[in-house]
Amino acid sequence: MAPATAARPFEFVDCLELREMLGRSAWDERELLTAVEEVPAESIFYHTHSAFLRSRYLAAPYANDFATWAAIQVRDRVLGERLAVIDPFDYEEVEQLRAELITIIDDHLSGLQMVPRIVYGEPFYFMRSRLIAVPTGIRASTLREFRDALARVDLSAIYYHFFRTEARRGRWETVGWLADELGEAALAERIRRINPYISSLDGLRTRLLALIDEDLGHPSHA
Repeated sequence: MAPATAARPFEFVDCLELREMLGRSAWDERELLTAVEEVPAESIFYHTHSAFLRSRYLAAPYANDFATWAAIQVRDRVLGERLAVIDPFDYEEVEQLRAELITIIDDHLSGLQMVPRIVYGEPFYFMRSRLIAVPTGIRASTLREFRDALARVDLSAIYYHFFRTEARRGRWETVGWLADELGEAALAERIRRINPYISSLDGLRTRLLALIDEDLGHPSHA
């Protein structure tokens, strides 16, 4: 049986991140809380989801910038650990994620007599970024072509197709193409269930390739 061929090829896109300083910083955890309440949603997204674009090959000990700052700069390991367990992909909207961050920081501070602050570390600088899509010219019309392209594209393409936007539009577009264009509904569902939070971009690519290779090994692709 000939492999399924998509009428609409999948087009791989790299991305560049243009970063912008907001001119706001936090020197202690109370200031961090206040800023988290007030900064634009794009900044919350940058310091959580976009952190994966800056940790391409190794999963960071603390998977978001807030947890990293609390644990490393303030040396408050308790708050760092509490913030680190937040999975940003559990939240469909950034405002839901912001609310959870606020709850955790506020609850932590309510049990302390003194507000932890940096002594020798760096303040937290709030930023946001804008993604610039960069077409690669790489297209895939079959599952084999998709797999081979996925193996060689820049890791920023993995981010673009699986992480961008708070509504996880990139991932839905990818699994939708696999299901609708190639009829790979079961594979698309397995990919949809992957939690990108527990790995780096390179680790995510490895897991995706393993799932696709398993599917390609089925008799229907022989």
